[in-house]
Amino acid sequence: MPHDAGATNWDLPLDQIHTLYYYMVLSRALDQRIWILNRQGKSAFVISGQGQEGVQAGAALALDPQVDWLAPYYRDLTLVMAFGMTPEEIMLAQLAKRDDPSSGGRQMPAHFGHPAKHILTGSSPVATQVPHAVGMAWAMKLQHHPGVVLTSLGEGSTNQGEFHEALNFAAVVKAPVIILVENNGYAISVPQRREMAIQDVALRAKAYGIPGVVVRGSDPLAVYQVVKEARQRALAGEGPTLIEAKTHRFTAHSSDDDDRTYRPRELLNEEKKDDPIHLFRTWMAEQALWDDEREADLMRRVADIVNQATTAAENAPFPSPDTLTQNVYGPSPV
Repeated sequence: MPHDAGATNWDLPLDQIHTLYYYMVLSRALDQRIWILNRQGKSAFVISGQGQEGVQAGAALALDPQVDWLAPYYRDLTLVMAFGMTPEEIMLAQLAKRDDPSSGGRQMPAHFGHPAKHILTGSSPVATQVPHAVGMAWAMKLQHHPGVVLTSLGEGSTNQGEFHEALNFAAVVKAPVIILVENNGYAISVPQRREMAIQDVALRAKAYGIPGVVVRGSDPLAVYQVVKEARQRALAGEGPTLIEAKTHRFTAHSSDDDDRTYRPRELLNEEKKDDPIHLFRTWMAEQALWDDEREADLMRRVADIVNQATTAAENAPFPSPDTLTQNVYGPSPV
């Protein structure tokens, strides 16, 4: 059976606890601004991470951006910002601007990539990032590189062949890779009970002879702990770990989806009681680690950051039309 981790602990310096909260709040605010830009007709497509910030902030804190790599999926806004992508860079990608580091304005929004920040670019077919991550981790092992690769995906993507092939290979070669499933309960509009016959995706780890862990996604410190332990195992040569974080998706699948057709508002309101930002703020206050003055200061700071990122991206140039075929076609063979 998978190990279930869910008890909050805080053997961390206060500044790291506050950093966790900062990235969660910043991600939520930036995400909400992106939706506004979409409704204004300025951004063509949005895919949101609201509700999943706790998973990503906790995972990022357990990694070392100097040596570790990410192979993220499209909801990982908090994760990639904690690894160094700036709100302005996110907005440049969202508005398809020339200086977007992910693709120069050519890729869909939320297809994050930034080699300088150790973020491997993703593509639209789900689960393809998992064999990419395993391949990179195996190469790092062969080259005696002192880091790990963390890749993430939704629970629906674990039904794809790439997921199973990658885990099988990673287990055989003991690749230093962490597979983080952010289980928000829906594969677009299909609830988990209609996707698979098991309740815990982490059970699938047993088939590959690797550890499987279930953790409460709204508890970032619990996520931090299990990712930290998985990283330690990977660096010790013990191979991959499959982590399943039970979380929620507070928005529709994307700006092209209407989740009211398959998720009753009463159910969504119930899920929002497990909001990682609200719960973490309440916990910090109970531990005398946070107060209203700090909260007000943070909200002002985050609002300024989001406003500045939005303005800079809106004023940034689009790619020049004469670059249309760059990085698309190879040189003529004749």
